[in-house]
Amino acid sequence: MDAQRRTFLKSSAMAAAGSLVASGTSLSLPVLAAEDHLPDGDDVRWNKAPCRFCGTGCHVQVGVESGRVVAIAGDKAADVNKGLLCVKGYHVGGILYGEDRLTQPLLRKEGRLTEVSWDEAITIIAERIMKAPERFAFYGSGQWTIPEGYAAQKLMKGGLGNNQIDPNARLCMASAVTGFLATYGVDEPAGCYQDLDECDVVITWGNNPAEMHPVLFSRVTDRRSRGEKVMLIDIGTRRTRTTDAADEYLEMKPHGDVAISLGVMHLLVANENYDKAFVEKHCNFRGAEADAPTLHGEAISEADFRKRIAKYTPEHVEALSGVPAAKIRMLADLFADREIRITSLWCMGMNQHTMGTAINSLVHGVHLLSGHFGRPGDAPTSLTGQPSACGTVREVGTLAHALPGGRLVENAEHRQQCEELWNLRPGSINATPGYHTVKMFEQFTKPTAEGGDIDTMFVQVTNPGQTLPNLNALFNDKQGLEDKFLIVSDVYPTATTRLADLILPAAMWVEKNGMFGNSERRTQQWFKMVDPPGQARDDCWMTIAIAHKLLELGHEGMKDKDGEFIFAVRDDAGDELPVWEYEHYYDTNVDKHLFEEYRGFTTMKHKNLAPYDEYVKARGLRWPVVEQPDGSWRETRYRFSGFDDPFVAEGEEFDFYHSSSKDGRAQIWFHEYQPPPEMPDGEYPFWLCTGRVLEHWHSGTMTRRVAPLSRAMPTAYVEMNPEDARAANIRQGETVVIESRRGTAELPVWIDGRGRPPRGTVFVPFFDETKLINNCTLEAHDPFSKQPDYKKCAVRVMKQSGART
Repeated sequence: MDAQRRTFLKSSAMAAAGSLVASGTSLSLPVLAAEDHLPDGDDVRWNKAPCRFCGTGCHVQVGVESGRVVAIAGDKAADVNKGLLCVKGYHVGGILYGEDRLTQPLLRKEGRLTEVSWDEAITIIAERIMKAPERFAFYGSGQWTIPEGYAAQKLMKGGLGNNQIDPNARLCMASAVTGFLATYGVDEPAGCYQDLDECDVVITWGNNPAEMHPVLFSRVTDRRSRGEKVMLIDIGTRRTRTTDAADEYLEMKPHGDVAISLGVMHLLVANENYDKAFVEKHCNFRGAEADAPTLHGEAISEADFRKRIAKYTPEHVEALSGVPAAKIRMLADLFADREIRITSLWCMGMNQHTMGTAINSLVHGVHLLSGHFGRPGDAPTSLTGQPSACGTVREVGTLAHALPGGRLVENAEHRQQCEELWNLRPGSINATPGYHTVKMFEQFTKPTAEGGDIDTMFVQVTNPGQTLPNLNALFNDKQGLEDKFLIVSDVYPTATTRLADLILPAAMWVEKNGMFGNSERRTQQWFKMVDPPGQARDDCWMTIAIAHKLLELGHEGMKDKDGEFIFAVRDDAGDELPVWEYEHYYDTNVDKHLFEEYRGFTTMKHKNLAPYDEYVKARGLRWPVVEQPDGSWRETRYRFSGFDDPFVAEGEEFDFYHSSSKDGRAQIWFHEYQPPPEMPDGEYPFWLCTGRVLEHWHSGTMTRRVAPLSRAMPTAYVEMNPEDARAANIRQGETVVIESRRGTAELPVWIDGRGRPPRGTVFVPFFDETKLINNCTLEAHDPFSKQPDYKKCAVRVMKQSGART
């Protein structure tokens, strides 16, 4: 690994945060780069774990002494990061030691939180579920470990026959899922991170990997530092640190990405520059149905595709997107060149979009139409923001409409398969999908008398009181509803625990066993290394304990068809272990038991996983993982490509074996451009876009407890264009009010900071629970994925005196 790359990442981490001192404690954790010598001696024990933060899946070495994490180092043996970490990764150990850790179950009685025992807490939950199982909802996360998500899935869909379970990945990855499904018939990328080492061109579609996925982005900057030519094209609505490294910057209007992708495909077809051989052999054309559109769409001919796309000339695309026609032609010329290799990257900019499924499908279509697919370096790749949004949400299927391994609750055959694998009575699984996240919270915050049919909700590993859109309607309206009961499992007080009726203290990261699945289909495992504080306990244990309490209360769904507890774990002698009792939870490896059970679900969509013990030995394996004649297990880097994918038919160069058209072909979609759901006007003249920052992860619950990270970025802010600020007589650092039709937030102004928005737009990060920008965002969402659009709504900016701008 190039020394310049190591030095760059290490020095940027040091500059942003210095050596780690966990907030409120005297603990100091040194920042160690991969090449640093790890301290020897019997007192410090080192073990591997994936980083707790984003979906990149970097591995760290965790140093433990006297029952505490005392040091973190990049893991040189990890293929993902080769020993490198970003500023958050270098300081991940500090997230365990904030001074306000939750350590005891707390029940709200007469408006005050009172300590209760775990047995009382579990009994309260079970009794509420027993009273009305159909009115209970489980809201989880892409931060669930694979076993945690699988246990929640089995409790809800298998045990309770209740599909009211959804994750916060609905807010960040759902449109990527529907885009993959609509195109290939199966979810998750075909390529891998190696594409960044092989490509000639990288296109970032509305994302900022220089800050959000810096270890991945460093692969590109590292190649440049060695003298390799890698062209970077940044397509965005504001200039970022990624733009600073770009060869070309295409500044687009909100929703402009849809028009840009259509314009590129128009030119490829009009100039006969598309890859005719690839398209004729491996692709179909698809369009959205006029009535009740679905992810299958309707088959259209190439001639019809040409006719529909004909109007998206460079000049028309310029009018829609704001990107000069010459830049559209430049993009199309690059895609027309089969001698180069092009990797597209995207994240929330394309997913948090009312045309999220459409833009995801269209970018896949650009790659398919041009033939820039299936070779190392030629790939359309979605990046994820959460450590197991892929492994737990998408693969385990913890979505309201899904079942494990790519199955759907509406499909009778899929329900039957799951009932058989879970050894349940036929008909145990409900055929009606549950509510997606926005609808789930609408029902929870609506009074029962007005039709709000969710009255008990269990939230694990996420913070919807800060991250939901339109918080006043979807979360804050819960306040004062006596018939609504909110249970929250978390590690620190949050914006969500503020309205919780029952708070459960959770173990975190290396305080428990775990498994994650990252953005490149890599499944990763780690062991518990330290004990959680006080009475904090594993989320997976909570789920199993609730299930067993329901069994004790007589809920028949907690038994399989042979009368056994659905989470029964037996020892080698065949005796059942009482894993629902926390003092016995670690008498065995519950993670291993649940994972081995889950493995049986993974083969239908060729998401095959290796045995648990193979992941213990590895720094993750990319599925499908298949056993070789010599008994070893082989991972897959490139799906659908005959040179690497073991499931491609013999002799085929490509095989889209889960094709929705059942013919081994991928789908090239046409979607008509549509304007954003809310546009600036005279009353609300600015576009608002929300996002993240380098130092903090999502809602900041963990990173804001790490003192150096908090000092480096202490508060949220609003980025304004200097001319807009000057016209409104707003000065650097001045506090302003951002107001939409839904709510307000007060923020200091940052002019000419890291991000530089064009006139008429503002940007606000959402990590700061004292400045809740999601009071302003709107819940309008994609019709297919149901993912809300956090990137564009109309606001006004007011000086605190009340003068509007």
